[in-house]
Amino acid sequence: MKHTLKSIFLGSLAVLAFSCKTEEGEKTAERPNIIFIMSDDHAYQAISAYDNSLIETPNIDRIADMGILFTNASVTNSICAPSRATILTGKHSHINGKIDNHYPFDTTNVTFPQLLQDAGYQTAMFGKLHFGNNPKGFDQFKILPGQGSYYNPDFITKYEGEIQVEGYVTDIVTDMTLEWLEKERNTEDPFMLMYLHKAPHRSWIMAERHLEEFTTRTFPEPTTLFDDYSGRTHAAAEAEMSILNDMGWAGDNKVYPAVMDELGVEEVRYDKIRFENDYKRLTPSQRENYDRAYSKVNEEFKKSYPSMTDEDKMKWKYQRYMQDYLGTIKSVDENVGRLLDYLEANDLLENTIIVYTSDQGFYLGEHGWFDKRFVYDESFKTPLLMAWPGKTKAGIRSDAMVQNLDFAQTFLDLAGVEAPADMQGESMLPLLTGNEDQWIRDAVYYHYYEYPAEHMVNRHYAIVTKEYKLIHYYFVEDEWELIDREKDPKELKNVYNDPEYAEVRAELHAQLEKLREKYKDNSELSQQFVDRFVEDASEGKIFGASKEKVEEILERRNK
Repeated sequence: MKHTLKSIFLGSLAVLAFSCKTEEGEKTAERPNIIFIMSDDHAYQAISAYDNSLIETPNIDRIADMGILFTNASVTNSICAPSRATILTGKHSHINGKIDNHYPFDTTNVTFPQLLQDAGYQTAMFGKLHFGNNPKGFDQFKILPGQGSYYNPDFITKYEGEIQVEGYVTDIVTDMTLEWLEKERNTEDPFMLMYLHKAPHRSWIMAERHLEEFTTRTFPEPTTLFDDYSGRTHAAAEAEMSILNDMGWAGDNKVYPAVMDELGVEEVRYDKIRFENDYKRLTPSQRENYDRAYSKVNEEFKKSYPSMTDEDKMKWKYQRYMQDYLGTIKSVDENVGRLLDYLEANDLLENTIIVYTSDQGFYLGEHGWFDKRFVYDESFKTPLLMAWPGKTKAGIRSDAMVQNLDFAQTFLDLAGVEAPADMQGESMLPLLTGNEDQWIRDAVYYHYYEYPAEHMVNRHYAIVTKEYKLIHYYFVEDEWELIDREKDPKELKNVYNDPEYAEVRAELHAQLEKLREKYKDNSELSQQFVDRFVEDASEGKIFGASKEKVEEILERRNK
């Protein structure tokens, strides 16, 4: 591997910082390898180390068994590309510029893989990045374009151009990862590997081997499946994430378009097109297995649909959603197991830190929703399991307020590389090494921007502590929400105007302003992002919502 003078110098500093020699010349410490495993939209409720009522994930749970499970891990902005930008840069969305899925990522941002590469780490990325076709700081990469495909996916590669690989995406990404570890990795230098799954992102298409099992399973319903949103602000009621009304019959629930036509089932937006785009990627053999499972689902649907009430439809859609969503997670868990088995068989566990997380949480029927975006727990909280065998105590749980903002500085700290001054996270190293008293953060900051757009979740920012959430919705209605996390864990009641919470409310407002100042966010900056959106909308650049819907919301805002 060739290095510039700068990288040789930085690498030498890092080695000095993390590796010293005894009089006999033996190393007493080495810079650890780093393996960052991330799935897309993997709800913490769908990991059995957190909750085993929906699915067992024994391989992902192995990471928790070896190390730490975080119960209060969260994101700064619950949407895919901004979350990934925050992870790479260690900066909030308003600083790195990637506030939503539509505006491009500013490639002048310095990312932690670049700094690790300069410091002598081998770096590789396989799977879903979501934005950009040439990730900086990687010796090797094979990434899915955009959202990628579940079957026979295309890849953008560093050395082979664009390729298509037959098979199931979760298996293929793991094959690429293991091949790099086995054949390309230089065993003399530490490595940083990003192993990034597409699953369980919508439209939730599981592997052939799981079709028969999961399309026949039944799952418990959340207690808030039929939430009427009466206890909160306009934002919850206006969101378009309803399993009943906004989830597609074909593209999501796998009702064949011909069956929809036969029964007169109304299409949900681009429902049939999404189904056809996925279906046409299947090989004849894959299609045969797909049809074998889903033809049974469709026959049962044809019998039931004519007499279904709205309640019946909601329950039916929920089961179909869970079957497909959890079926994709089954493959993720199997493949995480393949990776862990490889590490164990090749003596790579001892000095390797292993992270499993998601780019954010996801609603699994709570509040009647799918998707994410809100600062409510199912969306805002993300699974986080971290193990550093021999360094972290095994099998412990931490309720520390950590965020995806912290990964960059944590990895740089582990490598002995000084983090740039403009990074905004905190190193989690004290939590990994049993020095919890050195972790002093008691509140985190959140800001969501993508509105008006798909799913119609109003722009909002918030402060979250272990006890409370104070939320400000500001694009149309100017509304505040206060949630008591301890007394109201399902987040059903806004107590902002409750006199009993007057003192708490005042304290949270003061804390919120301090956080906004600390992270350099303010109303003027928010207004700049709003103005940019309004200008683009006036020029016909619409983001995931109909032109009519955007115009309606802008008119309400102007009033």
